[in-house]
Amino acid sequence: MTATLITNARLIDPEQGTVTAGAALLRDGVLAELFDTAEPGLTDADRIDARGAFLAPGIVDIGVKVGEPGDRHKESYKTAGLAAAAGGVTTIVTRPDTTPAIDTPEVLEFIRDRAEDDSPVNVLPMAALTKGRAGREMTEIGFLLDAGAVAFTDCDHVVTDTKVLARAMTYARSLGALVIGHPQEPGLSKGGAATSGKFASLRGLPSVSPMAERMGLDRDIALVEMTGVRYHADQITTARALPALERAKKNGFDVTAGTSMHHLTLNEMDLADYRTFFKVKPPLRSEDDRQAVVEAVRSGLIDIIGSFHTPQDEESKRLPFEEAASGAVGLETMLPVLLRLYHSGELDLPTLFRALSLNPARRLGLPCGRMAAGAPADLVLFDADKPFILDRFKLQSKSKNTPFDGARLQGKVLATFVAGKAVYRSA
Repeated sequence: MTATLITNARLIDPEQGTVTAGAALLRDGVLAELFDTAEPGLTDADRIDARGAFLAPGIVDIGVKVGEPGDRHKESYKTAGLAAAAGGVTTIVTRPDTTPAIDTPEVLEFIRDRAEDDSPVNVLPMAALTKGRAGREMTEIGFLLDAGAVAFTDCDHVVTDTKVLARAMTYARSLGALVIGHPQEPGLSKGGAATSGKFASLRGLPSVSPMAERMGLDRDIALVEMTGVRYHADQITTARALPALERAKKNGFDVTAGTSMHHLTLNEMDLADYRTFFKVKPPLRSEDDRQAVVEAVRSGLIDIIGSFHTPQDEESKRLPFEEAASGAVGLETMLPVLLRLYHSGELDLPTLFRALSLNPARRLGLPCGRMAAGAPADLVLFDADKPFILDRFKLQSKSKNTPFDGARLQGKVLATFVAGKAVYRSA
């Protein structure tokens, strides 16, 4: 394999928390060497002049919805892979909320084969925790692990039968499997399109209390304490849930937590015009909640940021707000959107890539996510200052349901590398 030397780059190291000027040599699919000089004297490599752009570990995005099987018209592995590559995402970890659900080794193997054939980036599938995501009977976790499942989740179908969930967690613990929960109390949160409070009342929107998230997390943490399972909370979006998460970590439980790009950069006031592209699950929160979650990412209390890429077709979104489908696409927009937090001084780049690359890779036991010699050459090269106006119709995804259509963003992916091969180069 031809070696590639990326010169004149600013190297982001989320492990060391540093940004340094230098160069990187990509050879045989790995980061062969890092240099502290911008122009190493190598002659046996193809050269790419980064011209001062940032080079960082590729994003590992946990919780991506792809429409295969069942909703291929919304998103395929080919279009999701192209969107990921254009967004600097080198590994997508897919959700099992498909039709049918990914709850058997046969369906999982179909997904793996399709992804391998069609996607230019790495695809790692999650499997359902219970059959059909119905919450009544756990799946064959051992067989699904053997077939390649990296985690187990019923996504937003919260398992209401605590005994079923406890049995599944106990079995997962015996196999070392990671269980991903969606912290919501399903009775309270049912039908909620906004977060309860004065704003939701003024807009006449059905709402859900932030306590629904806290109650769901408390229940899951109690079961983690009982079973000892490896557990990840997919989205923590409210200040009320943070003390429970902090206590669980201080008590030594094997618990991590994530949040979404949307809850870090938007708030409930964005629902003012009833634009359904802003309807996500959980609903957008107050500005106080947003700031608390940003601070939790900065401190490391929240470990992971994801796009929670959820493609929906026009028919699903062009409905009254409370009837419209939840979710937004995010693979291609996540990095430039999150760079808003960098430009505003809320998060620095090593902290951002700790949550986007290093921590998700560590949680899944992957060797990527690091800027170190010998690590996989899964990288993103980006200009953090390049301004542009987002046009949703230019997105690679089949579905165009982004709340950032027409937004002024600053930050553009220049190139994405998977195993040292450029899978995306900007025009």
